[in-house]
Amino acid sequence: MEAVNQLLLAGALVMFAGILLGAFSSRFGIPFLLVFLIVGMLAGIDGPGGIDFDDHRLAFFVGNLALAIILLDGGLRTKLATFRVALRPSLVLASAGVVLTSLPLGLFTAWAFDVDWEVGLLLGAIVGSTDAAAVFALLRASGTRLNERVANTLEIESGINDPTAIFLTTLMIEVVMAPDEVRGLELVRQLVVQFGLGAALGLMLGFAMAWIMRQAVVGEGLSALLLCSGGVTAFGIVNTLGGSGFIAVYLVGLVVGNRMRRSAENLLRAMDGMAWLAQSSMFLLLGLLVNPNEIPAIAWNALLVSAFLMLVARPFAVWLCLLPFRFAPREVAFMGWIGLRGAVPIVLAMFPLMAGVPDARLLFNVAFVVVLTSLLLQGASVPYAARRFGVGLPPRDEPRVRPTLSDDHLAVLEFRIGERSPMVGVDLRTLDLPEGSRIVGVLRSRALIRDDSVGVLVCNDVVMLVAPDTEVDHLSDLFTNVEAAVRRRFYGDFVLEGAAAFADVCAAYGCAMPEGFETLTLDEAMRRRARRIVEGDSVQIERLLLIAREVSRGRVVKVGLKLERAAPRQA
Repeated sequence: MEAVNQLLLAGALVMFAGILLGAFSSRFGIPFLLVFLIVGMLAGIDGPGGIDFDDHRLAFFVGNLALAIILLDGGLRTKLATFRVALRPSLVLASAGVVLTSLPLGLFTAWAFDVDWEVGLLLGAIVGSTDAAAVFALLRASGTRLNERVANTLEIESGINDPTAIFLTTLMIEVVMAPDEVRGLELVRQLVVQFGLGAALGLMLGFAMAWIMRQAVVGEGLSALLLCSGGVTAFGIVNTLGGSGFIAVYLVGLVVGNRMRRSAENLLRAMDGMAWLAQSSMFLLLGLLVNPNEIPAIAWNALLVSAFLMLVARPFAVWLCLLPFRFAPREVAFMGWIGLRGAVPIVLAMFPLMAGVPDARLLFNVAFVVVLTSLLLQGASVPYAARRFGVGLPPRDEPRVRPTLSDDHLAVLEFRIGERSPMVGVDLRTLDLPEGSRIVGVLRSRALIRDDSVGVLVCNDVVMLVAPDTEVDHLSDLFTNVEAAVRRRFYGDFVLEGAAAFADVCAAYGCAMPEGFETLTLDEAMRRRARRIVEGDSVQIERLLLIAREVSRGRVVKVGLKLERAAPRQA
């Protein structure tokens, strides 16, 4: 009983310290996950905590379970429309991109540590893939809003690249341990089966899970537990059948999130806690596995490997893989830099330890240094890099969303009017709301006021509306608390309807009419120059710089206008 109490006390203190320190560190741009990793190290055998933990199999089990929940949560938050936009480049990055990153990195590692090329390539395979836990967590926690093409490419890539990394790691372990028995063709067949079964069964189980979630009448907390248990069940079933459970559980989340539409908003809040519990537990446990006294001996060479990965191998692979796709150079540069490494490389580094590979401890320590530097440098630089490469969008306040009981396509929204909101002083009766939207009332000083009695809006008013779920983003823009000056700098001083005639705009601003544009709308003119447009993309036509301010179902609904000659954000 005494041992159980001590174990509970130690575990609770470590988790408490990680969360508390993470809350303070986030103010200085230090990623939460890095703090949990460091707290785990301090609690370990070489730190003040003195906890002796070296159970790699338990850590491997917890790591896989946590990754399944994190991927489920990531899929749940991915919109199907933007998934289609980013799917093809993500698939290339998740397959060829991992190989193109691993090969040069492995050869550089063999040179840096003076080890056999097989061992170097094994390290390249271990750290060659980006990590879903790091990408999903840091993109959300940084508060940075990226354009959907870039954000979804990074997220989908990290969600589906694990089979390639596992394949390369398994292959190189066989090459190191039994080079005469390597079954390359068999491993390639397994890779194809993993991708195929993972995708097919993930979609099937996702539709089944979505149906179960809609039929089950349970509370929000139990809904998250039901979804987590269902997702982990899908993960286990697909792995047992020889497919990739990582791909499957990500697709389960994707299908459930999009089938349940806005009614999933409350589920997302509950899932957020589950995902953070999984991430923090995993990073704390991985921190406990590290022996800090072994790091100084390999630190310099490991930092060289990490620098080569971040500055050469990853950017080169991203540039080569995205050549066939219409990404702007600044977007390619950003994705080349934000190749976040997290728990996956450390979990993969356990494969050689459990297989008894020579130099396995060296590989584990180098992978740890790579993850540490990636979280510290790349993770902390997400907001700056988004601004530097011009892929960030103006921030937007998300409403509190409550699903209606009668129609899954409607949602009850609550917007709080802040001090900087352009809605302060606006008469509620003059608002031009989207079709199908209706104001229910305004909560002011704890009193509910009917919309016809409100008058002008004041700071701290809470406006409650019923609206179609397709209009939530538009309403978020309308009620945003972001300073108007910030939005004007990005979108321009003028906002036009996408359905407006391009010829009328040209005539109003004295621009020459390009041939073939006479009968087009602004939306059509932009899509003629750029095939797939997401919010924030811009197109230069003569003197007009047209910026996509609001995009719905592939069409530009609102257009920002700047009268200047500027390099387009997306050609």
